[in-house]
Amino acid sequence: MNDQDQNETKSSKGNLRWRLLISVILISLLGSLFYWDHKIGREAPILLLICIFLAVRAAYELTRLLETRAFRPKFPLVAFGSVIIILATWLKPLGIGEAQIVNLSYLGPTMLAFSMVVMGLFLISALRFREPGTSMETLSAEIFIVAYVGVFLSMTAQLRWVAGPEAGYLVLGSLLVATKGGDIGAYTLGRLLGNKKMSPFLSPKKTWWGARGALMTSALFSWIWLTYVPPLFSPTWEPCPWPLSILYGIVVGTAGMLGDLCESLIKRDVGQKDSAALMPGFGGLLDLLDSVLYTAPIAYLFWSLFPMASWT
Repeated sequence: MNDQDQNETKSSKGNLRWRLLISVILISLLGSLFYWDHKIGREAPILLLICIFLAVRAAYELTRLLETRAFRPKFPLVAFGSVIIILATWLKPLGIGEAQIVNLSYLGPTMLAFSMVVMGLFLISALRFREPGTSMETLSAEIFIVAYVGVFLSMTAQLRWVAGPEAGYLVLGSLLVATKGGDIGAYTLGRLLGNKKMSPFLSPKKTWWGARGALMTSALFSWIWLTYVPPLFSPTWEPCPWPLSILYGIVVGTAGMLGDLCESLIKRDVGQKDSAALMPGFGGLLDLLDSVLYTAPIAYLFWSLFPMASWT
């Protein structure tokens, strides 16, 4: 092994240790916040503050990414629109339209808020028009940002109530465990066995062996979580049926990989490696959230249609 290879190996190990350390810190912090929020009740004020922070930061990163060519999205507009969509998600948990469980019938407030935000963006675009050339590109970018950030983050938050308020963080945890478990499997098996590129133009480091590893670990982590964690929330709760927990892991793991590729499309098209330089080794917030945001609607649909919550 020459000096260059040794340096690359040391750098890779150093990055891995840094990523593991930061991951442990972030997971511990997030777990503590979720625990307190669970104790407060179904209103979930801590989760609301977390989602607002994530929406503003993610809108900022996407705005900066898309400030190229003829795109001129305005950060205040897309951040405000994304927050409005997030706030609409909390209408029913706060008691405006009583319901203990938020399911497929509770998409109205989110979609209504999104529609009104899009109407507002159209109107503002019309009022600030001066000459042809950038209006439609900028408007398209702004609508894309509020959809990607506001709607997808809203769907993620609604997992807090989809199986009942007491099971909120069991469900949210299942999404995080399956998607991030898939990341671990993809990284490990991809480095050990990967050679054939899965998408060389969008994400050159992703391999087909990495994809297999992602699906296997997503299924495994999902089965472990949905088998052994429900009784920790309540001694009377039964584990999720194992075929569903494994299928859930495979579906979520697949969607997570696609979400990662789709975010790579944004970065590659604008010529950027990361969405931002928020943390060394991680990139920006969007680089951490891409698989979770993209997967949330799939997880929401799965929990709404299948008898995952055997305890209910």
